[in-house]
Amino acid sequence: MCALLAVTAAFADAPPPGARDFSIARLKYGGGGDWYEDRTSLVNLLRGLRERTSVPVAGDKEAVVEPGAAALFQYPFVFACGHGNMKFTPTEVANLRRYLTSGGFLWVDDDFGIEPSFRREMKRVFPDAALVELPFSHPIFHQLYDFPGGLPKIHEHDGGPAKGFGIVYDGRLVVFFSFDCDLGDGLEDEEIHHDPPDKREAAMRSAIDIVHYALTH
Repeated sequence: MCALLAVTAAFADAPPPGARDFSIARLKYGGGGDWYEDRTSLVNLLRGLRERTSVPVAGDKEAVVEPGAAALFQYPFVFACGHGNMKFTPTEVANLRRYLTSGGFLWVDDDFGIEPSFRREMKRVFPDAALVELPFSHPIFHQLYDFPGGLPKIHEHDGGPAKGFGIVYDGRLVVFFSFDCDLGDGLEDEEIHHDPPDKREAAMRSAIDIVHYALTH
């Protein structure tokens, strides 16, 4: 069983005794895509969670886990990003489905290029569930910080609006896909993309909202 329930109360004033320290695992997927992109994003997000919330963050170092590994179930929140191809083996498809239907949460951030393969692979994981656009009223945009217009636009790419998509299983949002906004780039160290402070702050706030939602729903 996934560790999600053990850290769900981490945003309360007093986390329960024995609650697992929270960390985020980066998904090391196959297919040739750059799963390792946004190298400083999770370090900065974990630091932001520790400084701005009461979640018991284990440390600033991210974990790396493969979709077919038993270790996947040690992490309530898994992150993936990239520009290229994402591909799962049949074993990975089955394991990822078990993880997500047992309480786990997957956030995939589009770095401009991963969308086609991500949609294809999610259809293999959840063949009967649609990846649907979430309305601006969805609570994932209104947690510790309020985003009345949905996801913030960090990088322009094709100039389209930032969008949030999700897969719902048994009434619970289990997969969140941030599209055409590049939150991961906004979370990176300033010297990497030279994003202005307001963009980096918007990315941090939005990412904290996503984690907070996953741990409380």
